Amino acid sequence: VEASGPGSKRGTASATSILALIATGDASIEAAAKNGGIKTIRTADTHGTSILGLFSTYTTIVTGE
Repeated sequence: VEASGPGSKRGTASATSILALIATGDASIEAAAKNGGIKTIRTADTHGTSILGLFSTYTTIVTGE
């Protein structure tokens, strides 16, 4: 029987960028899964914000088991 839904665990990973020249962090799906202790990914989503293109943040959110 296969389960449906997003799963009971959630993990996030973020990265930031300043002037598109300096970037820090790791917003990969793999990093988000590791941060949440997830072995089987069910959903993945991204969210980004930018302030006039000068400062940006990117976040990846995964759920699973």
